Amino acid sequence: MASAPVGVAVIGAGMVGRAHAAAYRNAATVYDLDAPAARLVAVADVHAPFATDAARRYGFARAETDWRAVIDAPDVDAVSVAVANGLHREITEAALAAGKHVLCEKPLAPSVADAQAMVDAAESAPGVVNAVGFTFRRSPAISAIRQQVTEGGLGPVRHLVGNYWCDYGVDPDRPMSWRYRGGPGSGVLADIGSHLTDLAEFFCGATAGVQGTTMATLVTDRPRPLGVAVGHAGGVRVSADRVPVENEDICTFTASYPGGAVGTFALSRVAYGHANTLKLDLFCENGTASFDLTRPAEFSIVDGGPAQPVNGVRTVPLGPWHPYLGGGLPMDFPTVGHGQNDLFVFQARAFLDQIAGLDRLPPCPDMAHGLHNLKVLEAVVAATDKPEPTRGGKPMQISDSV
Repeated sequence: MASAPVGVAVIGAGMVGRAHAAAYRNAATVYDLDAPAARLVAVADVHAPFATDAARRYGFARAETDWRAVIDAPDVDAVSVAVANGLHREITEAALAAGKHVLCEKPLAPSVADAQAMVDAAESAPGVVNAVGFTFRRSPAISAIRQQVTEGGLGPVRHLVGNYWCDYGVDPDRPMSWRYRGGPGSGVLADIGSHLTDLAEFFCGATAGVQGTTMATLVTDRPRPLGVAVGHAGGVRVSADRVPVENEDICTFTASYPGGAVGTFALSRVAYGHANTLKLDLFCENGTASFDLTRPAEFSIVDGGPAQPVNGVRTVPLGPWHPYLGGGLPMDFPTVGHGQNDLFVFQARAFLDQIAGLDRLPPCPDMAHGLHNLKVLEAVVAATDKPEPTRGGKPMQISDSV
């Protein structure tokens, strides 16, 4: 018998908020039917047209323009916080104090201090589920590779190479937004590097050290917007005034892990032609595995299994015998694709299961994990030679003498 429906609301109707809203609508359709249904109560956004559009599009009962109306609503049991990072703490603390279950987007907060306050608030709310959204842990391919590392023939990771390249910031005339504000580390590192550092620990364990960080800001100013856009979309009127960009477009660094594993990372939001390219290469004791988000329904692997004359890198199409796919899609047999939106559905289902006390799916990471992730990002920033992202400068002179 299914548990009582959970009244859910989404605070934030931008790109990620819409992903959460759609995920709640579909969460009860995957896996077993005894999960709690999501009663779709409200979507809140300060920009009324966004809230109204998302509420109507995804079947929520009402739209709100003030997040406090959601927190105060007696018919809301759980909320997703999917707004600008600087707003996470205030909204999350209020929701927890009101006894709401909270799933907050990553990075958990703009600073370690804010994240610690959120963790303290969660610990003061017994019986309330607190979670942070690291959706790539729900990738069937990434989870299948992890199984091969922890239980299969690959063995421990020796070297992990992680790249996450986007191009949402490549156009210098794309308008200023909250994503381009904040100090070092609040740019591409916080936005997409938080995912990559979390995935590295998913395979290698807690980060032991960070070395050799380089950050650069290539687009140094952006036009002031005269309207509001969803996510990274353009098409918004801008003024002639330009506003300084306050954080990094590019970040590279290395990290070390227990057991001697090394991680090498490259992040960019100005990678022309790469809308959303996340790549992982894991060089392990007994083989190698790779994943590319642009081909999310497969991964590649090479190990010592096949005989040498026919051995080599092989592509594995995902199917119902891999994590999350059995019962997770309407058609769950091999070659039927899935994408990043499905990962939000798997995450929403896990969150609702946690609220109902079910434990079939891996639970969502809690806010203490989000705090740890921010401490890793803080260590990445601390490992740079310069306190501010580089903004050009004189070229280095290299001598030909030996």
